[in-house]
Amino acid sequence: MTYRKLAALTGAIVLSGVTSGMAVEGVRAFFPAVDQERGRLVIHGATDIEAMEPLVRDFQVLATDVAVDYTDYVTNDLYRDADAACRNGQAFGDILLSSSVDQLVKLANDGCAVAHSSAETLEVPDWANWREEVYGFTFEPSVMVYHKDFVPPEDVPHSHGELTDLLRFKPDYYRGRIGTYDLRQSGIGYLLAFLDAQQASTTYGRLLESLSRVQAVLRCCNNAVLSEIDSGNVYIGYNILGSYAYAAARRNTKLRIVLPRDYTLILSRGVLIPKGVKRPDLAGRFLDYLLSERGQEVARRKAFFFSRTGPLPANVDGPPKLIESGIGRPIRIGPALLAAQDQLQRSTFIDDWTRLLRGSAPGDAP
Repeated sequence: MTYRKLAALTGAIVLSGVTSGMAVEGVRAFFPAVDQERGRLVIHGATDIEAMEPLVRDFQVLATDVAVDYTDYVTNDLYRDADAACRNGQAFGDILLSSSVDQLVKLANDGCAVAHSSAETLEVPDWANWREEVYGFTFEPSVMVYHKDFVPPEDVPHSHGELTDLLRFKPDYYRGRIGTYDLRQSGIGYLLAFLDAQQASTTYGRLLESLSRVQAVLRCCNNAVLSEIDSGNVYIGYNILGSYAYAAARRNTKLRIVLPRDYTLILSRGVLIPKGVKRPDLAGRFLDYLLSERGQEVARRKAFFFSRTGPLPANVDGPPKLIESGIGRPIRIGPALLAAQDQLQRSTFIDDWTRLLRGSAPGDAP
């Protein structure tokens, strides 16, 4: 094997940002082609490079002449830049990835997506395909994560209601020790909260009151909350995506994962080919790879860990088969998600949430 091939297979060249055990949003990485470069795929993703790297590298085993330029965004920033590029008739990468599938649906609805169909897309379940423009390629439950050194067994919550009651009965112990998203910064945090409110409005309202009572720690994104739990600053994380939680638990065996028994929202991370794409051929090849049996297996083993058809990963507290248990509630990718992106409704929801959790006026800086 040549040095060029070895370098391509063993390490991405980080162009900006930092790398660490906990991936950080805002990082850009370049993956050189294994052989002589004949094409370059530009990916903009609200998905950590740490999670996407195994998939990118395996794709390059099949496409040895393709280099990949990957930039990791926070969800809201990705949507803002993609929307602006579309409105201005500018190119914005070859493929977009985001956990905030409602934002991708909004982009597609606004005419900012290119349809793609293939043998692989025909295998996608209806709930993970909208108009052949937005596809879901992962299976990620929204979970609770806790640090076993600080949460005794009798305190471990197994439902949204149990978490609510725990914070009501032990507010002093858990004050400043519960972490979740800051909806003002996080697109996926907002989407999960919006759907929680739809799923069980009374339960969600009581939970918000309890989170307010214990002065919940608010962070921009999954790994920021997980970093707080890892260090022991936060004891329990709420509404964390299972893929990130499981990766963190593999690094720190004191972290534990619970699937809520009343219901568990399941996200299928979205992929979209943007209007103005410069390399639609490469975008289509990568999208098909993500949806392929090979890509799904790599995702299950090395990237996102949970799968629609397989058992739960080891040491996850939950039913062996999430959908069959009746607990799993997949988030359907489709026009219903446009309600979450209605500007007035979104603003009102976040303002109400902010007043309750922070007692601050709408529009206050985080």
